[in-house]
Amino acid sequence: MQGAPLEPDWTCPFCSLLCDGFALAGTTLQGTDCPRALAGLAAHPPGEVPLALIDGDTVPAEGALAEAAQRLASWQQPLFGGLGTDVAGGRALFRLAAATGAICDHADGDGLMHGLRALQDRGQFHTTLAEVRQRADLVVCVGTQAVPHYPEFFRRCGMDRTDTALRQLVFLGVAPPSEVPAQVPCETIAGSGDLMLDLQQLAALVAAIPCGEADAQLVSLASRLREARYAVLVWESATLPLHGALWVEMLNRIVATLNRSTRAASFGLGGSDGAYAMQQVFTWLSGLPLRTRAGPAGLEHEPLRFAAARLLEDHAVDGLLWVWSFAPDRLPAANDLPRIVLGPPGMGPRLREAGIARDCVFLPVATPGLHAPGHLFRTDGVVVPLVAKRDETLPAVAHVLTRMQAHLELPA
Repeated sequence: MQGAPLEPDWTCPFCSLLCDGFALAGTTLQGTDCPRALAGLAAHPPGEVPLALIDGDTVPAEGALAEAAQRLASWQQPLFGGLGTDVAGGRALFRLAAATGAICDHADGDGLMHGLRALQDRGQFHTTLAEVRQRADLVVCVGTQAVPHYPEFFRRCGMDRTDTALRQLVFLGVAPPSEVPAQVPCETIAGSGDLMLDLQQLAALVAAIPCGEADAQLVSLASRLREARYAVLVWESATLPLHGALWVEMLNRIVATLNRSTRAASFGLGGSDGAYAMQQVFTWLSGLPLRTRAGPAGLEHEPLRFAAARLLEDHAVDGLLWVWSFAPDRLPAANDLPRIVLGPPGMGPRLREAGIARDCVFLPVATPGLHAPGHLFRTDGVVVPLVAKRDETLPAVAHVLTRMQAHLELPA
């Protein structure tokens, strides 16, 4: 680290661990060398010129806002996609969706739905980073190395401390990463190559159900899970296959069995870029999660039919409002739909370069935790406040959407 110490008051918004205690001034970051934090900051260089666009042409922001509202009002069935914003942005999105009958799905909605569907079907025992750090003596990473997408995960779980409560770290179905702390005993269980079958066998062994010629390593793991004071099964939504909800359901079954005699929980890594914030906001405002429409039939929740990719493929929507206030390169899919795009200033030029600025209105917005304050939900369900570290007068997503709704003139 270079330069004088800075005040450690920054919370990084660039993954759902929402790590805090860092110091940020301009492009100088102190307290971490996390590649996701560094990449996030590099994608938002200070002093970018925020230009509003209509069909690729630079226009005044007020004119672009009025044009966006006019186009949105003309759509019969809008899709609100991306949804990469904070809690306040989510509240504004919900109000606008209710006014226009829009269907809403996050860009990472497929991974988000795996855990949700398992929760809806069977419930779950969940835990927090603080509980893992203070109490977990056995952590099993199931099909995930954790740190490639969440570089600070082991540190946030206290595994970098010599007095860590963790006594065993197991990787099931995946090789351990090089970043495993040296003081934590680590084991790899390769399994059969079919992780779903291995989880089924592990569930039977944990429940003391005979299962023929069981894998000796899985037999040992089941015994250690039963003997642990606090076991945690870690999974990652982004690494799950299409039938990932069945994986999560099986993990939840193992945890439920363990909780009859000891303490155990699951821990899902996911929800970055506002995904968990949107899920929470839509659920508390409507009683239903994402992939819900407020239409003529009232609230409709269709976790399969209302997936954004399926709606676009089936031509079931006639306009896309894309909201993404984090990485400027997360663009909407190229298609023939008219688009309204809210994104950081660097997204405007990328829309032109990708050839999708035509039939599109672009409005530059602030990134929460960088250009504007806000709140996001951490991967363990804890809401975390964010502070603004740059004064670039960019409007927050909530501000732009609220003004857009005020401009709306909906047909009778």
